[in-house]
Amino acid sequence: MSVALTGVTSSAPTDAALRVRHDLGHRVVVGHGDVDLVTYVYGPDDVQLESPRPYLHPVRTLGGELMTLFRPHDHVWHKGIALSLPNVGRHNFWGGPTFVRDEGYVQLANNGSMDHVRFTQLEVSGDAARLAHELAWHTQPDGPDGGAEVVRETRRITATVPPDDGSRAASTAWVLTLESSLTNVSDEALDIGSPTTNGRENAGYGGLFWRGPRAFTGGTILWPGQAGGEEARGTRAEWMGFTGRHDGSGESSSLVVVDDGANPHHPPEWFVRNEWFAGVNPAPFFSEEVPFPPGGTLDLRYAVVIADGAADPVRAEALAGFGRTALAGLDAAEPEGVARG
Repeated sequence: MSVALTGVTSSAPTDAALRVRHDLGHRVVVGHGDVDLVTYVYGPDDVQLESPRPYLHPVRTLGGELMTLFRPHDHVWHKGIALSLPNVGRHNFWGGPTFVRDEGYVQLANNGSMDHVRFTQLEVSGDAARLAHELAWHTQPDGPDGGAEVVRETRRITATVPPDDGSRAASTAWVLTLESSLTNVSDEALDIGSPTTNGRENAGYGGLFWRGPRAFTGGTILWPGQAGGEEARGTRAEWMGFTGRHDGSGESSSLVVVDDGANPHHPPEWFVRNEWFAGVNPAPFFSEEVPFPPGGTLDLRYAVVIADGAADPVRAEALAGFGRTALAGLDAAEPEGVARG
């Protein structure tokens, strides 16, 4: 069943540029004008090996260029933009094999899932579309823990189109924010790490992970005052970005991810790639585990800025400014707690 929601709260104008469609039990689509900017699949049908979890794909620029890749053959567990964690205690919420110290990658019976429980918000108001829901993180059903719930999460995703102030940056960019509050509901510590904390050098991936389109391979990684390639991996910075060129249209587009100042280990080390594939990941667990004791809570907040056109470090800094503004405005837009299924 598909439900169209354009201004689902009374505060939204009937001619709002943003629109929302909810395909019940499966996904929410946010559009602007005639472009579907982002699809949030909260009810995935992935196999257990790929650690089923919500993901954002496709994600497009305001001009309609595709900015994400889904289930690439080289890493089938990469799903657009997703919160993905390979090492949550003994559990894998990333997908595929787990890196085991002194053994390498081993396929274990530990691929968990992040499962939708209920919505608490779904609305369009002014220039923003907001979605909030609860998730239960379960261990692998046929694994040693038998599908137990180990983490309870509340998540809010907001899509904002900044008002056009006449600048090129404002007229070509929109912002996606993700807020996640994780609570360890198990009876054991679930300290969060990465393959690097397990012994693999410079492979500290885990957290909010963007997999870019195949054509972006060989594109340019951007960070404050710099542009380059994979030498940026492991660098600490408030933000990092990527600019690449699309097949088909030949046009360029850019992405900037901004880490919130309250996130653990801010500014984080970043896992970034441009040689084998395009990937950007602020990785607070890159080289040092974050403790996650029973009953403990971990909060994460990020802004992802999507823009038409190429970027250099100067433009990327301007785009990061939109991300900072979006993060600063989150506290003023708390969910109203209206359950919608």
